[in-house]
Formats: sequence, C-alpha cells, structure tokens
Amino acid sequence: MFVVKVREILSQHGRLAVPVTELADDGDLYQAGLTSLATVGLMLALEDHFGIEFPDSALSRKTFASINSIAEVVGELAAK
Repeated sequence: MFVVKVREILSQHGRLAVPVTELADDGDLYQAGLTSLATVGLMLALEDHFGIEFPDSALSRKTFASINSIAEVVGELAAK
C-alpha cells in the first residue's frame, strides 16, 4: 500500500542517478545515487504527505536503504 506512494515521492525528491521505475522494491537506493542531502528532502516530503514525523531512531541509513524499508517505517509511523 505504501510502496507505490513512496516510489512516487522518491521519484520526485530522491535525485537518483537511476530512474525509480528501474529499481526493485528491495534495491539499494544508495547504490542508485541517493545522497544524505536528498534523503533529508525525501524524509520531509514523506512526512508532509503522510502526516507523520520520523523519530530520531528512524533517521538511519537502514531506514532509507530501499523502497521496502522506507515503506515499512512509513507504515509503522502512519499506524500510530
């Protein structure tokens, strides 16, 4: 459910070297060109769209490693 929207937001804010359409849901976003600066923009766009706030504990490379990992954290935060 969240994967499709995360993918869309990632395509707008991720500034990846690879088109998001070519990435697997479990593909390494950092290998695809995600930078720490782009991660901040992505996080802010996700927070705005889903009405959530990433806690400090979720601000890690692991959280933003793949579309699946982002969608999982967003789903957990949205359920609260």
